[in-house]
Order: sequence, then C-alpha cells, then structure tokens
Amino acid sequence: MAKIIDPHIQAHLEWLGFVRPMGLVVSAPALIRAGAVLPRSDAEGQRLLLESLDGSVDGDQPRIADFHRFARAVLGWSFSPKGYAGAGVAGAPIPPELEVALPEYGEILAPDLAVRERDPAPNAPPWQLLVRLLPTGQDFDRVAREHGRLEISPHGRMERLLRTTGVSAGLLCNGHTLRLISAPRGESSGWLDFHVAEMRQTAGRPIVAALRLLLSEQRLLALPREQRLAALLEASRAFQNEVSERLAEQVLEALYALLRGFQAADDERGGALLRDVLRDEPDTVYRGLLTVILRLVFLLYAEERDMLPEDATWEQGYGLAGLYERLREDAARYPDTMQQRYGAWPQLLTLFRMIHDGVPELGLPRRHGVLFDPDRFPFLEGRPAGDARQLHQRIAPPRVPDGTIYQALEKLLLLDGERISYRALDVEQIGSVYETMMGLSLIHIS
Repeated sequence: MAKIIDPHIQAHLEWLGFVRPMGLVVSAPALIRAGAVLPRSDAEGQRLLLESLDGSVDGDQPRIADFHRFARAVLGWSFSPKGYAGAGVAGAPIPPELEVALPEYGEILAPDLAVRERDPAPNAPPWQLLVRLLPTGQDFDRVAREHGRLEISPHGRMERLLRTTGVSAGLLCNGHTLRLISAPRGESSGWLDFHVAEMRQTAGRPIVAALRLLLSEQRLLALPREQRLAALLEASRAFQNEVSERLAEQVLEALYALLRGFQAADDERGGALLRDVLRDEPDTVYRGLLTVILRLVFLLYAEERDMLPEDATWEQGYGLAGLYERLREDAARYPDTMQQRYGAWPQLLTLFRMIHDGVPELGLPRRHGVLFDPDRFPFLEGRPAGDARQLHQRIAPPRVPDGTIYQALEKLLLLDGERISYRALDVEQIGSVYETMMGLSLIHIS
C-alpha cells in the first residue's frame, strides 16, 4: 500500500515542484516541524502582489520596480530601524560588519538592505537576511567581466557575502525574479527563484503564499526564534543530513529490486542469462548490480550539478530524471502492465555506453573509466562472460521489467514522498552512501 503523505507536507512539495529549487534551501518536513503551514489559498497575497507591480511599459512585462513598495505591501516589512538596515531605513545604514572589502579589486561587497535577528542564538550573527537590488532584468548568473574588477556573477557575489559574514540567507531582486539563497559556510549552496510572471497567474497562488510564508515580517521578526527563517534553513540542513543516512538504507532496497528484475530476465531466458556467471563467479552478479546502482547515483548527482548536457534531446531521450518521469506516468496509467514492459533497461544501457564512449555531438567527452566499462560485467548487456564488445554490435538486452527500473529509481529519488536533492548532498554525504553500498557484502545469490 502506498504511503499517505501528510497533506501539509504535500502542499509544500507542490510549490517546491513549481519553482524547481537548485540545491537545498528549505525542506517540506522541516517546515512542517517548525509549524510553517502553507495556506491552501492566498488570493489576498496575490492581489497585493499585483497591486505592487508596475504595469507594462514599452512591451515590458509587469515587474517589481520599487522593492520597498513591494516588500511593504506583500511581505509586510515596516522598515523600522529596530528590524532593518540599509536603503530606505531611517537612521540605520548598513553596518561595517556586513561589508566585505576586496582591496585587490578596489571594491566592497555589501547588501542594499539587511534584516536583523531579533534575539540571535549564542555565537550566531545578529542578521538573518541580506538583500541586493539589481537593475531590472539583470541576469543573476551572468559573470561581469570588467578590467580590474572581480569577475563574478551577482549570485556569486551574494554567496561570497553570506559565507564571509555568516548570515544565513540572501535575497536578490531584478524586478522579474526574486532569488532566495542559502549559502552556509562549509556547505553547498541552494536557491529558489520566485518568478513574477508565474506568481501573477492563478496557478501561482501557492508560490506567492510560500514567498510570504518565508519572508514576511512576522516570520523574520515576530515569531519565536525556532520558527524564523534562519532556524528553518538550519533545520532543513539538519533534515538533509538525515536524508543521506536514510538514502544509504534505501540503496539496499534498490539493489534488491534490481536483483528481482534480473532473476525475472534470467527466468525468461530459461536460466541462460546468469547460469555460467553463477557457476563460475557467483559474486560477479552482486558486484555488477551494485555497479549499476553506483552508476545511477553518479548520474543523478552529475545531472543536478549540471555536469551533463542540458539540451532537450538529452533530457527527454537519455537523462535519468526524464526516464523516471516517463516511468512514473506509465505506472499511474498502466499499473498492471509495468512488469510486461521492457524499454527502460535498454535505455539505461545506452546511457551507460554514452557516458563511457562520449558523444561529441552532445558535448559529452569520452571517459573510458572503470565505473561505466561495458566489458566488466557483460551479463548486464546480455552478453556471455569474456565476450568483448564490438562497436555497432547488436545485442539482445536482458528483459528487465520497467517496473523494476521504476522501483529502483524511486528508491534513489524519493524519501517520504519528497524528491531527494543530490545537488544538496556534499561529497562527504555521497561518500557515506558509497561506503554503505560497499559494505553490502552479505547478499548471496543462489
């Protein structure tokens, strides 16, 4: 029986799915634990947003032309010097502690606005949010290349400012988009983009509600410390550490799913697929299937780190995220026939060979590493042991059911119904998963 997800968690999962976070900023379970429940309908918030936007000028889309006006109307910011500092805050300029001097470039990194932490925890900074206001439409990620100046994007500048000052979160606004950034020292960064064009639509009400839930003055300055933005970000990071530990446990379940799928493929061939391997080197089957899991983890991490091609051909035809979405749709439409479908495993074999051999047309370099070597475990491709592959050789892939691949990918992608962010997992966390996989030596295939 499918696990029922808490509807309050589901509400957060839905808006997070709309904005497509890069890395970790907030986690749905962590939000609910802190009492941050998303309103099901926030028509009032959307109305306030629309009233704060400037209308179309010379064909431009409505935008946030006056951040102060927007923040007052939509987020309820009072800009009182007790809670804020910077532009538009009477008697409270940005303090020197929030400025980062770069003498080698002759410039200073500093926010335009800053939100205080009312009663910071011991050894915590007295600020919880830094804001930079950019010219309308300026690209957050475009690197500015000016002679003698620091060659870094606005996003990169904010990350550097956050890590140096120790402030937990930053906000960029270019009129069309608001980007909330989490960049704690020593950890991977993450960000959420709230696009004005999407929030204006009826379907964008949950996104507006989430923006107000995270950045309202009540959240930042009025609620108890453990429910404020800084605490939510910290709690989400702690939850992500739990994710890496529990992901390692789910790896074993994914491995068992693959084992069952290959047993089914072996039965379909009358035992010819695995007979010789099990007779001569029984551990080879275990090591081969474990290698498949390692390949999948590597590819999921690489996809989220933008280390693989990003064009539509790759994403729709070869990427793991696209494959999982197709299998998920098939499972919803044809749940009774997933064990009689066999297209997913050949697609994975094609992907593994592409990673090994490279595809210059897609900008994918040749790697020829051990992990994706198709000759290490020929049985994965349905070839007999010792059979060296030949280019353009036709093979008959094992008939591993699509249901098997769907189950394995689901174990690697979902935890308690929430999508796992491999981008948010750092090298040490991925290493702990790898060590757990290497420790799975008690499986015996007979």
